Amino acid sequence: MAGKVNSKENNKEIKKTIGSAGVKRAMRAKLGERSHLLEMEAYHYQVQDVPEPNLLREFFEYVEIPKVGFNFRTSPYEMPEEIVITDSTFRDGQQSREPYTTKQIVDIFKMMSKLSGPKGIIRQTEFFTYSDRDKEAIRACQDLGLEFPKITTWIRAKKEDFKIVKEMGVKETGILTSCSDYHIFYKLGMSRPKAMEHYLSIVAEAFEAGITPRCHLEDITRADFYGFVVPFVAAIQEMAEQAGMPAKIRLCDTMGYGVPYSGVALPRSVPGIIYGLHNYAGVPSECLEWHGHNDFYKAVVNAGTAWLYGCGAVNCTLFGIGERTGNIPLEAMVFEYAQLKGTLDGMDTTVITEMARYYDQQVGYTLPAQTPFAGANFNVTRAGIHADGLLKNEEIYNIFDTDKFLDRPPLVNINQASGAAGIAHWLNASYGLKGSKRVDKHSAIVEYLKDWVDAEYASGRVAEIGADEIHRKIDEFTVD
Repeated sequence: MAGKVNSKENNKEIKKTIGSAGVKRAMRAKLGERSHLLEMEAYHYQVQDVPEPNLLREFFEYVEIPKVGFNFRTSPYEMPEEIVITDSTFRDGQQSREPYTTKQIVDIFKMMSKLSGPKGIIRQTEFFTYSDRDKEAIRACQDLGLEFPKITTWIRAKKEDFKIVKEMGVKETGILTSCSDYHIFYKLGMSRPKAMEHYLSIVAEAFEAGITPRCHLEDITRADFYGFVVPFVAAIQEMAEQAGMPAKIRLCDTMGYGVPYSGVALPRSVPGIIYGLHNYAGVPSECLEWHGHNDFYKAVVNAGTAWLYGCGAVNCTLFGIGERTGNIPLEAMVFEYAQLKGTLDGMDTTVITEMARYYDQQVGYTLPAQTPFAGANFNVTRAGIHADGLLKNEEIYNIFDTDKFLDRPPLVNINQASGAAGIAHWLNASYGLKGSKRVDKHSAIVEYLKDWVDAEYASGRVAEIGADEIHRKIDEFTVD
């Protein structure tokens, strides 16, 4: 395919690929690589050229809550030997907030590399390439010479953008290939065959430029899976084979409609999507990537499910920051990885705390206090009976050794029963005071805070004292 991007011959090849993609062939059996059983290979799906968009109203009636339908078809667990995390903090993560400065991107990139560990579990991170500032950020991160995460980009589906990617020395780029009829008919104003022809021509240009295409199947959980998605992806795989290069397929749960439950009907079934693309479109696990949003609170569980059913990568953003309800939180998948694999594989999770502090102090973004692993109250005990148990043995109410893995020992909130010792413990833990810097119950700051706490409850207060209040009193003590 190389060298034929704009030629009539290449256009004929694309149309031939579209025409032949999915022609039904005779049923045959092959020995499964994982099951070691004869597996029937029965269907090769063809793009269905429909006159009107299929909006799947049985699931998505706009004036009602979306429905979860079941057909009770199940898929086997097929978690790949190697699973990885990819990142979109500097692309999707910037679509709901003001852009990061180049310095902030470089600082976060370095922390992400440290978190990734020597095996590069956080394998890639992607950037925009639109502006001079975007390009400056890419070059600054390239100049660091870090092996992981590898730098990739996201571009418009235009030939001139491939030239920019190649000039930047980037070897892989994302390309938007929206796949639901909502997008094909209403956003692009095309038919399915025309959209497929357009997308494949862009993929061909990527191969011609020597760049691995990563096709972002936007809105896949609202798409006609066997009427468009499977034949389209099968055609991409055929082109990749001809080009002698891989093609990545990103499965974009753009609206968060994906459902992890077994037996759910397509297109909302995460297991069904992974199984179908792996088995009917021939996409290897290492080329499948799940990209989810959190509109229905399922971002993390859907991502873990994608791994379990054969997806090699899950795409995340730091702290889940992204448009609307956000993306899959990267830090969540770090710990999901450890739970599924039984090891962190060298990832330095204490960097997560460093990142949260950096966002608060340098980026000007404070995480909600209840944010798992990173929020101010994530391992703070409030209830009196819980606090009593925690002080006796922290394993009772702490999820794991948070001091070891996050450099954050568990905390007990201050109340009328805390006493000077409890306040000293809170200060040492909250501020990471160690050695000669530790305070005890006789320290001036502790006595100052205890007098204030006692006065609060003597005046009739019943609520716990929050961390923000204590920090303000510490500032007052410093000023005094």
